[in-house]
Formats: sequence, structure tokens, C-alpha cells
Amino acid sequence: MKKLTLLLLCLVLLFSISFSKTVTLNYLEVMTSPERTKLLKDMISKYEKENPDIKINLISPPYEQADQKATLMLNTNQKLDIVEIRDYTLKQFVNNGKLEDLSKYFENWKDAEDLTAVAKKAAYTLDNKPYLVPQCIFIKALFVREDVLKQNGINTLPKTIDELIDIAIKITDPSKNQYGFTWRGKSSEFKYSDLFASAEVENIKNEKYIYSTEKEFFNTEDYKRGMEKYIKLFKEAVPKDGVNWGFNEQINSFVSGMTPFLIQDSDAIPLINNLMDENKYTVIPIPEGPHGYTYLDYGFTGVGIPSYSKNKTEAWNFIKWLNSPEQNGYFNEHYGALPVHKSTYENNEHFKNEKYAAYGKEMVSEKYIFKTYPLDSERWPGWSQIHEVDMQNLLLGNTELKRVLKKWEAYWN
Repeated sequence: MKKLTLLLLCLVLLFSISFSKTVTLNYLEVMTSPERTKLLKDMISKYEKENPDIKINLISPPYEQADQKATLMLNTNQKLDIVEIRDYTLKQFVNNGKLEDLSKYFENWKDAEDLTAVAKKAAYTLDNKPYLVPQCIFIKALFVREDVLKQNGINTLPKTIDELIDIAIKITDPSKNQYGFTWRGKSSEFKYSDLFASAEVENIKNEKYIYSTEKEFFNTEDYKRGMEKYIKLFKEAVPKDGVNWGFNEQINSFVSGMTPFLIQDSDAIPLINNLMDENKYTVIPIPEGPHGYTYLDYGFTGVGIPSYSKNKTEAWNFIKWLNSPEQNGYFNEHYGALPVHKSTYENNEHFKNEKYAAYGKEMVSEKYIFKTYPLDSERWPGWSQIHEVDMQNLLLGNTELKRVLKKWEAYWN
């Protein structure tokens, strides 16, 4: 009887230990879409099979509500072990003390050394400490319809911004509905005018931001010259209604062949491939400016651990797996953003494709200096709308460049 009782106690103990070892991690994603959520769920399922003591509960709010959901869950210390963070939300989460400093984890993470320079910048954005592991990088490159260029007698690709402008103007013929450049008139259009204008300003390379309340260059001759070139490009190589073009109009114009040059992020590649023969276009690095380099801004998302999580070790193990070169490459291959490891561009056949290789070249070349915007500035939230209205008035001839540049200078000072 004693032996039977002892055996039962052992079984109960074993069952209890086995049960207690199963850890459930709550993981909130914010860049949600049906396709992306399914991709993540499939990867989570694979991880759970390899790690039967871990269960992961993926929380996927609607995209429009996701950042607010993350803020609410973190600020009220709701059960959360892994949280997706955007470049726009990182500062507030850190300031509120809601993200774990991952320095001690990075010290023993072998793949940290394999991060691209841009991914490292993203990881160490605040206080030179890694509060997230970067997952997706967003930067711009130049999409080119070589078939359209050849039809118009152009057999070379632009190496400089001036060459790009010259070719775009040269092939423009409104009578044939042929224009040279795919304009961005609405929603983040400042990223396009800044690319052209800032390339003329050598001293931006010494600054943290393209412009900020600490330093801006709007009323310098260099910035003014860059803006004049950009306005010339619009007037001589863009249809008039380009002033109202957003992302969809850009894609339609490029796919139709009306405009052979398009500046876009890599996530446009899968979309364009679905709309046209992918052999009819290529992607090349952004042409360089007059000083031999070009400033590129970058965006990113990453994953971090809430400071109050009770499962930090298990959360880190999953994050480390999810962002290994193999898994991160697989994720971005199907999602469309850029991977974060250098080795992915060397080993993953998808990213060795010339279209993605252009982004890889930008991230390792000294011709590209990555700058970002002062996202934590109190002036930032209203900037996009002010810039868009001013640019439209400028392009439509309702105001003068000199007046606009003085207004922008005053805004940031």
C-alpha cells in the first residue's frame, strides 16, 4: 500500500512539474494585415513544435487601432511578454519605462554582429541602448522601367540626381502622355522633396537629423538650389495632377509606363510584380547627389520585451529565434520589407535578386548616409500637413519658394 501511495504521489508530482513548465507568452503585433498575421502564426506554430513547453498567444488588433492598443496594454501593465514597436512609438514606450533594456541579451546574441548598419542604428535609436530587436527595415531605392527608357532613346541609367532629372525631362512628351518621373504629392511627400533638396547640403552629414529645432538648413543657398531642381522636375517631367498623387497613383503610373522612374520602399516590389511583368523593370540605388552621396531616411519595426513581463527569458528566446538570419529572411521574403542581417543578402536567393540587391548596396555603401527625422519633437506631429499644403501651393504657383522656406525656418525655430 505504501508503495502504491508513493507511486501515485510521484505521478502527481511529475504531472505538476510537467504542467508548470508550459509557459504562455502574450505577443502583440501592430503592423497587422491578414496576410502578415497568418505568416506570423505559421512561424509561431513552427516554434511551438520545436519548443513544446512554450505557447504563444498572438494578439492582432486592427491596424488602425494597433498602436493605441499597444499603448493601453503597456501603460496599464496588462499581460504582455513581447510587443512590436514602430520607430514612431519607441520613444514614448521607453520614456514611460515600459520597455526592457536588452543590452544584457545582446551581449550574448551571436547574430547581433550580423546586423546591417541601418538595423544597428534602429536597435540603438534611444540612449545608445537596444530596447528592441529590429525586424523590418524600410528605405527607398529607384525603380526604373528600362523598356520605356529604351523606347525613348535612353540606354543608360542615371548615376546622379542631376542625370535623373535631365533624363526625366528629356523623355517627357505630354502629347504622348509620356512623363519622366513618378511624383508623390500627398502623404509623406516631404520625404521626396527632402531627398532632392538635402542632397545639395553637405553639412547635414554632421547632424543627427535631416532637420530639427536644433538645426535646419532651409534658408541656405544649397537647400534652396535643391528645392529649385525639385520644382523644375515637377514642372517639366510630371503631369499636373501629380500634385495630388499618393501611393496608389504612383504604382499605377509606373506600371502603365506613363512614368519610368519611381522612388519607393521594397514592399512595393511584390505589389508591382503582381501587376506587371517583373522583367520589364529593375531597381537601382538612389542616384548620388553633387557631393558624392545622398541622405536617405529609414523606417523600422522591431520587437521588445515589456519591462514588467514575468517571462523575459522565454520571451527573449523566442525573439532571438524569430530574428535569426534564417527566420527574419523568411519573414521579410514573404512580407516584402528588408531583412536586418547582412548574411541574408548573401545567402537568401530571394534577396540576392537584383531588385532587392539595390537596397543591400545602399546599406553598405558610403555613398548613402542614413538620417532620420526628429520623431520625438513637439513640432513633428503637425509638420507633414504643413509641408504638404505649402508644397501644393508652391507647385500650383500660389506662393513663392522664398516665402515657403522662411515659413519652414520659423516653424522649426
